[in-house]
Amino acid sequence: MAQNDFTKMMQDMMGNFPMDAKAMQDAFKTQAAIGEKMSKVVLDAAEKSADVSSKWTKQTLARMGDVSTLKTEPADYTKSMTDFASASAEMASEHMAAFAEIAKRVQMDTVELMLAAGKDMSAEATAAVQKATGEMTAAAKKASDEMTAAAKKASAPAK
Repeated sequence: MAQNDFTKMMQDMMGNFPMDAKAMQDAFKTQAAIGEKMSKVVLDAAEKSADVSSKWTKQTLARMGDVSTLKTEPADYTKSMTDFASASAEMASEHMAAFAEIAKRVQMDTVELMLAAGKDMSAEATAAVQKATGEMTAAAKKASDEMTAAAKKASAPAK
């Protein structure tokens, strides 16, 4: 029963606040669209990052094959390890640059989305304010006209 009382109280309270359902729907749709676009940016970046990681792993494993082969001279082991370390450092540099490019692209896409969202939200807010202003002006004019008519009626000589 307490739940029903609370629900009714909340419905009554919210019913007393003037609210434009269309504006709320539009705001929700805008927010959902931004979320969808951000998800696409994030998923695209995750896919590209996974590709870079996979490529780096495959290249490292291929280089490990050279290190693990049997050598005839002990100096060949040293050379093999040195070559592996050098190639690993070069691969690390290349792949870190690829990760940096992905991060830079995500940053640019995010900034573009936020700027576009700001413009959309600003336009929606402006439209909502203009609509509310128009409604308030009309209501004030109607109330003023009614008060004027009532004042005229009250001040008119009785017949």
